[in-house]
Amino acid sequence: MSLPLTDPLFADLDAWIAAHFDEQVAFLQALVRVPTDTPPGNNAPHAERTAELLQAFGYAAERHAVPADTVRAAGLQSITNLIVRRPQGPTASGPTIALNAHGDVVPPGDGWTHDPYGAEIADGALYGRAAAVSKSDFATYTFATRALEAVAAARGTPLRGTVELHFTYDEEFGGELGPGWLLAQGLTQPDLLLAAGFGHEVITAHNGCLQLAVTVHGVMAHAAIPHTGVDALQGAVAILNALYAQNTVLRGLRSNVAGITHPYLNVGRIEGGTNTNVVPGQVLLKLDRRMIPEEDPVAVEAALRRLIEDAAATVPGVTVGIERLLLAHAMQPLPGNRPLVQAIQRHGEAVFGEPIAERGTPLYTDARLYAERGIPAVIYGAGPRTVRESNAKRADEHLQLADLQAATRVVARMLADLLAG
Repeated sequence: MSLPLTDPLFADLDAWIAAHFDEQVAFLQALVRVPTDTPPGNNAPHAERTAELLQAFGYAAERHAVPADTVRAAGLQSITNLIVRRPQGPTASGPTIALNAHGDVVPPGDGWTHDPYGAEIADGALYGRAAAVSKSDFATYTFATRALEAVAAARGTPLRGTVELHFTYDEEFGGELGPGWLLAQGLTQPDLLLAAGFGHEVITAHNGCLQLAVTVHGVMAHAAIPHTGVDALQGAVAILNALYAQNTVLRGLRSNVAGITHPYLNVGRIEGGTNTNVVPGQVLLKLDRRMIPEEDPVAVEAALRRLIEDAAATVPGVTVGIERLLLAHAMQPLPGNRPLVQAIQRHGEAVFGEPIAERGTPLYTDARLYAERGIPAVIYGAGPRTVRESNAKRADEHLQLADLQAATRVVARMLADLLAG
């Protein structure tokens, strides 16, 4: 049973978080200042720094290093995932709630007006790569847990269950060596999962994602005698035209999940050719196909491969090779997520003064890896009102510090409801 919103426990949690907020901001700044560009994906040093910072709070972080050959095979350099286990009173009679955020992030790119690893504060916002998505929730979840423990101890409030912090480093490449690896190794099996947020709604569903590498093969030749070669770029153009035409079809498929509209396809990278006076002998395309929860990933991939092969066949002499880079399944809500959803909604409305919607998102996240194993998962944290608003994965990514404090209050209150209620 939930505690009433008027319970003094919640006011005490809010007060503790406010009193320790400068310390929380400094913790986040220290995390942002250690780069975790992925690629190249040399992320073990950040895990080590995070473990050191947690130790200063009395939190012992288990270091779970993914074997080096496994990491290299995935195109990365080093991964150490962290688990912090915090029993709260009798654990057998209460749930284990895992809080997961990822530390890896895309490289900063160009156009920054702030140092991407400076963690500078300006006009109430903290700037830096991963400040919003998702090192912010390393801070949210750590300080929400600290607040719960400190206030419960001071008040003599009995708690039941366990909080686990999962800080992982493979979200940008699909998560299989992050939470997927921890779960596959049997290192954790929580009852409920809260994953890093990127909006102020409670996210209970998200799109799936299929990424393919398409290598278009032709025959190189001198541009002065092009008839002696086979132009791979012409084959690539035929494929691109077919792919982009498919988006018109995909816009007609509508999802029933609020927050998710329709599937779509993006070609994010093109490489090929050797010189301006040479007929291209090979062109590489990398594409991303987002799948709404109602779609069958097997059928989507089969149809996409046929589309590519048929388009290539229209250019004589061209052949194609197709490699799957990533298959991330969509996440759909599990019935057991209601305690998380309801607690976040009631405390989110109390803290922010407005209703907290439940919806889906067109992104894909690590939360699906827990849901695939039957663990009810939702997404909520400090992130921005919208991904676009925070410049996540763009220049000048930033986090409003007021949102960090408010989200920490919501998560701490949610934990109190589920572990003390």
